[in-house]
Amino acid sequence: MKENIHRGLMAGIDDIVASSMSINSRLPAQLEKALERNIVLRIGWTTGGEPVPKDGELGLCPNLPDGSKVRSLGYLGPFTAAFGQGGTYTHQGDIGSFLGAGNNGNKITCERTAGACAGYGQKSGRLTILDGVGDDAGAKMTGGLIVIRGDAGIRIGGGMSGGDIIVHGDVGGDPGAGMKGGRIIINGRCPSPPPGVLLRTLEKSEVTEINKKLDDEDLHIPADAVCLVSDGEFVEAIMSSCKEDLSGIALLPATTSHNPNHSTCDTVALIGAEDALALPIPLLPYVPNGVQDDLFHPCLVRSTPRDCDIVIIDSENIADAASLVQSAAGFAIDLDSLPRLDGAAIDGLLVALRCIAGLKSKVLMIRGVSQSASLHADTEHHGTDAAISVLDDGSGLCAAATLPMVGRSASEMDADTKAGIWLPWSATSEDLAILCASNIGFTVCPAPDENIAGWIAQVTSGLSAHLNRLGLASIDSLTRANLRACDQDTAAVSGLRLAGYDRPMPHWFAR
Repeated sequence: MKENIHRGLMAGIDDIVASSMSINSRLPAQLEKALERNIVLRIGWTTGGEPVPKDGELGLCPNLPDGSKVRSLGYLGPFTAAFGQGGTYTHQGDIGSFLGAGNNGNKITCERTAGACAGYGQKSGRLTILDGVGDDAGAKMTGGLIVIRGDAGIRIGGGMSGGDIIVHGDVGGDPGAGMKGGRIIINGRCPSPPPGVLLRTLEKSEVTEINKKLDDEDLHIPADAVCLVSDGEFVEAIMSSCKEDLSGIALLPATTSHNPNHSTCDTVALIGAEDALALPIPLLPYVPNGVQDDLFHPCLVRSTPRDCDIVIIDSENIADAASLVQSAAGFAIDLDSLPRLDGAAIDGLLVALRCIAGLKSKVLMIRGVSQSASLHADTEHHGTDAAISVLDDGSGLCAAATLPMVGRSASEMDADTKAGIWLPWSATSEDLAILCASNIGFTVCPAPDENIAGWIAQVTSGLSAHLNRLGLASIDSLTRANLRACDQDTAAVSGLRLAGYDRPMPHWFAR
């Protein structure tokens, strides 16, 4: 039965997304009326009370406000009731992955089975699942309570740093893997925990405290339940980093003409087709904690976004996503930070966030540079505005080798969809010109700690100077014909013409 539902979900995904967006668009007005009358808003029934179960809708009921009450019926897809702000949500039926993700105060009840990653990144609130749950339930949660009646899949509570998970049933392998805090209480069979996780019995006072918190005798835990906690010895992994920049590549004119050095050049890059976000130069500085001065340039941030900024949504701030995306010009989903998202899960997340942020909000997707082809395919498939390939993704690839990887893949995307690259160093004007010539629409890089405006002004001036030297009026006129590799190693990995030899290395012609 569930397999057929999933096949229908994938077969008619455009209709499912449209239906989900339509339901969510009407939700705020309906919730306001329901709050005034102190009634429960019902989804999956006619106005006369006849059941009309939902069948695969995803991303429903995001950002439920404090005091709201919603009940739904049927099968719902990923990211149902995500980013809650204090509402009460009850579902009669099964729910797909990421139920209650980023919960920040909702009281959620699923009366049947929930899929993987239920309660992912929960910050506060309560999630109750009454007939078992999939893998990675409660992963990355920082607070609140998750109660599961029935069996749970593998890695329950993985990476959690706070809150309580209570399971009345058996759990799969690697329970609590990578946990840094919080408790997992299991009233059932529990395999040996992985390194870094300690299995112990509960103190009598803990049993009393937890049962008082549950406030339901049917869900009370017995004295012989076991408890998993972190042993406090978690060690961060060290990944490979990019050790080379773009200094092995030179910019050469393709013609004998040049522009006067006082000529004005078009350096604007646009993100989005309609109501585009304009970057004065193809640069999106990364300022994690937000811009603190009077800088009039869009930036990529993780907190305190301005109305011209793009805000990153990842595993660390997902519980604050609702407030963040409403304040920004757009949002960028860090796919590598989150668990693997299949197509339906990506659609569910996009439906939920777009309904909160507004349809004019720009949407970007982020993934490591070694996955650029799949990132660009996902960007096209899900209709987002831009894709950002992270150069320092742990693969250790050198910068020059990534230019054909990203550039060739980007050439297959729609003209209105931009491909970007995230450098691990503060970019120079030469870097921006080289990347634009490689069919990369804009660059993300860390901004210097001080005088960001001065750095941007210097890069802007340098970019115009390069364009005038090359005899070009616009960054859109830059091509790989303007690039030369200064040494054989760079030519070998980039496919660029070797300076002096003035042709690519012979192996680039081989089939």
